[in-house]
Amino acid sequence: MAKNQVQFQKGLSLPEFLLQFGTEEQCRQAIFQRRWPQGFRCPQCGHSSHCQLSCRRLIQCNRCHHQTSITAGTVFANTKLPLTTWFLAIYLLTQSKNGISAMALRRQLGIGYNAAWLMKHKLMQAMRERDDSQPLFGPVQMDDAVWGGERHGGKRGRGAPAKTAFVAAVQCSPEGHPLRMRLTPVKGFRSASIRTWAQKHLRTDSEVTSDGLACFRAIVDTCPHRSITTGGGAHSMAITEFTWINTMIGNVKNSLHGTYHAVQPKHLGRYLAEFSYRFNRRFQLDRLVSRLAWAACHTPPLPYRLATLAEVQG
Repeated sequence: MAKNQVQFQKGLSLPEFLLQFGTEEQCRQAIFQRRWPQGFRCPQCGHSSHCQLSCRRLIQCNRCHHQTSITAGTVFANTKLPLTTWFLAIYLLTQSKNGISAMALRRQLGIGYNAAWLMKHKLMQAMRERDDSQPLFGPVQMDDAVWGGERHGGKRGRGAPAKTAFVAAVQCSPEGHPLRMRLTPVKGFRSASIRTWAQKHLRTDSEVTSDGLACFRAIVDTCPHRSITTGGGAHSMAITEFTWINTMIGNVKNSLHGTYHAVQPKHLGRYLAEFSYRFNRRFQLDRLVSRLAWAACHTPPLPYRLATLAEVQG
């Protein structure tokens, strides 16, 4: 019986992880190397000559004497937790196919729930910003979707007050295999929202296929677009042009329902980004910890005040 190469690929085992990131000094060196792979550069003046202060864990520039920590300007900024705890959280988030809730993270790390919640959202924000910097291109399947419960006696489906709209898109290879995906909440399925989304998440050489929803016509302002009228219903799920987008929407909803007790609409974008980030890098499980650590080092700080605000939607 043939084995699925994605499912049976080599990941990063816990002993291997501890060998690389098991001590505080190893984690500090990992952050330093990801922030300054070519050697330290002063964030103030750009000078390379520096020294390590003996009384405090700060780096001082020998030219302008500006002092900085290795975590300043990153999602690790101002943390009171050991870096080993942060890297273990990165390991748990990246090596689990369906993610891990803040409550489960609290138990695994032995920290308070609020600390675990904020840590998870900071790392999900790093995932989101990293993927947002890489627009989709080539053949792209696209569809509208909604998330949220149905209120008894209320409106169903698109436009229901208890549901949050999001755009789902899958970049495919010329042979039709899924490569990368993007799941993004939007204010609503209106032309202005879709036009803004397309300008941010699609390259001009994309070739988008969607259903006949009128707002999707705004994509032509960014790249070529083809619409297929599906008519809705169960038979529309069998249309081959939408095989992968329908599969991904089903998978992400099953994943969120199975992992989380509840997902607040204002934070939905980060949870969708977490799912997409792992999917987009599913062929390199053994490198996911290092890659998310790099993203975290290049993502601005996210204090609790900002993490709890409603996200800006397209």
